[in-house]
Amino acid sequence: MAIGLDVTQPPEPENPEEYDYETCPFYGELSVRGQLIEGEVVSTDMDRTAVVEREYDVTVPKYDRLMKRRSRVPAHVPGVLEPLSIGDTVRIAETRPLSKTKSHVVVEVQRGDA
Repeated sequence: MAIGLDVTQPPEPENPEEYDYETCPFYGELSVRGQLIEGEVVSTDMDRTAVVEREYDVTVPKYDRLMKRRSRVPAHVPGVLEPLSIGDTVRIAETRPLSKTKSHVVVEVQRGDA
């Protein structure tokens, strides 16, 4: 519970002198706030970035039905949580903007069936 969330603390980095502490919520200065999203990793093609997809239901009042929607959120993967694979279920937390598209960071990994 070092970052204010109920997640397990990963082990310390193996190479402390080469580790990027600036973008790590566990051992660095990166603070987390706001949303917590749970989703499935659908892409790991970018360096230290995973694209997390989540499905949710939206009510359509005209037809009194639910419609499925999905959103894809790019999230930073700290070095202590690498490597991720496609199909893993992860929890991501909102943080300050890390790049043009990344404003979330992976804080917990539950391995998937992929």
